[in-house]
Amino acid sequence: MQKMIVLFFLVMFVIGTDTFLISPLIPTLQSMFGVPTGMAGWMIGAYTLGSAVFALIAGPLSDGWDRKKVLLSGLVCFAVSTCLCGFAANFWTMCLFRFLAGVSAAFTAPQVWAAIPTLFPPAKISKVLGVAYAGLAASQALGVPIGSLLAAGNWSHPFWAIGIFSLLLAVAVFFAVPSMKPHGQQGAKPSLLKRYVPLLTSGKARGTFLAYFFVHLGSSAAFAFLGKWMTDRFHLSIDEAGYVIIFLGLGNLLGSICSPYVIKALNPFQTMAAGMLIVIAAYIALPYVSSVYIVKGAYFFIFAILGILFPLMVGLLNSLNPAIRGTISSLATSTMNAATTFGAWMAGMLYVVFNGYAAVGVFTGICLACSLLVFISSGVLSNQAEKAEVKTEPVG
Repeated sequence: MQKMIVLFFLVMFVIGTDTFLISPLIPTLQSMFGVPTGMAGWMIGAYTLGSAVFALIAGPLSDGWDRKKVLLSGLVCFAVSTCLCGFAANFWTMCLFRFLAGVSAAFTAPQVWAAIPTLFPPAKISKVLGVAYAGLAASQALGVPIGSLLAAGNWSHPFWAIGIFSLLLAVAVFFAVPSMKPHGQQGAKPSLLKRYVPLLTSGKARGTFLAYFFVHLGSSAAFAFLGKWMTDRFHLSIDEAGYVIIFLGLGNLLGSICSPYVIKALNPFQTMAAGMLIVIAAYIALPYVSSVYIVKGAYFFIFAILGILFPLMVGLLNSLNPAIRGTISSLATSTMNAATTFGAWMAGMLYVVFNGYAAVGVFTGICLACSLLVFISSGVLSNQAEKAEVKTEPVG
């Protein structure tokens, strides 16, 4: 069990590192490829667009397949496509390879979220989810800054490093993870549409996914041009920007570790409401900070709270219907990446039109406020949130 926990942590670590890597590299790649600021965000958006679109297919299919094989195949393709990013000759080939990496991630990351409730006893699920999410947080604390340092020598190095490490993880998955074949569905050809029906017909499910979209729309917009803002405002180099992101990731890591204890001490409603309101105020105030040291502390604080909230959101999503966790996890991934795609695009447009980061902070605050209101109105934060409300229809 411990080996699988570590392995899931590392899988999410490489996925997260690859997802967030472009942010501190935007100034370098923008200059090298000769693209305007408004277009630069699409080097992030291409990845998230591929993941968002193909996750909608990957989830229902994986509910009818052996999750181990899906995870293994996704990791291998992810490794190859990420390595190819390091050979990109221009802006459009970089977008193409990032798109392929996103498609591969769509078949990889959701298998981790769906496998945890299958492989671990109920008492350990929330903690293991927290550890897996800590892999994403650690990717910001360690993976992205390390990538920034490697990029200081050559921008291609971090892509090659991630690709090679992903291949090693694929080997570990082959030996350490057991088969996870669907119960009672062997030989059945899964119906993509029918797997989504229980979610589409539930008001609570629709509200939960909409709230999840808003929170990622706002947070991804703020993160996408963080490196650009710090370069413009504080004249930081690419490796210095990576050092700032260390504090962001450390806060996220701390929050994800503490998440189960905070939720237990309070309750889902109080945790979500208090956390969201604090983060909204912080994001709106952040662009007016004049010291890079205060920025480090502010982002540590913001992402510590987000590190508490995101595992809570994943748990709420998984509670909607235990019978189709693969579909739920992939739809959550698709929702997150669709939000990240639009968030990166909106951040670039707002940054150019309003000549700075302040408008991005306001946009983020509005998105998080919408997310909180939808979470509350959907009813998913009630005492019955842990029970599956969506009734499963026969699938296959």
